Amino acid sequence: MMRSSGQTSATSVPIGSDADLAWVRQQVRQCAAALGFGLVQQTKLVTAASELARNTLVHGGGGHAEITPLDNGRARGLRMSFVDSGPGIRDLELAMTDGYTTGGGLGLGLSGAKRLVQEFSVDTEPGRGTTVTAVAWVNQVPSSRPGVG
Repeated sequence: MMRSSGQTSATSVPIGSDADLAWVRQQVRQCAAALGFGLVQQTKLVTAASELARNTLVHGGGGHAEITPLDNGRARGLRMSFVDSGPGIRDLELAMTDGYTTGGGLGLGLSGAKRLVQEFSVDTEPGRGTTVTAVAWVNQVPSSRPGVG
């Protein structure tokens, strides 16, 4: 993962209710626009943030999002981390499979969010909670890797 030398301060947004999900989306949209992301990229980031924030609320019992502008000297980007202290993800490989759901949804939350950004990581352990981090860079498209979920 690329490190940012010109990183500005992160905005931390609590996730404890449906109203907080709207606040997360608004903060991501504002930050993405300020960094110069185009409208399509902004929409992808807001969609990914919405899915990951909802997972934090529904599956993790709430937590917080950290929205951090990045600047590595060559490109500007946005890092979004979603942190909870919930039960963790028992089978991450299964959870990343399209169509897998424990909440009655479409099962596209984690795998769908991953496809909308350039960098994606999940740090989880049963009983310890989960941190999902997604990074996107201005004017870069997610790599298309056939066969990789």
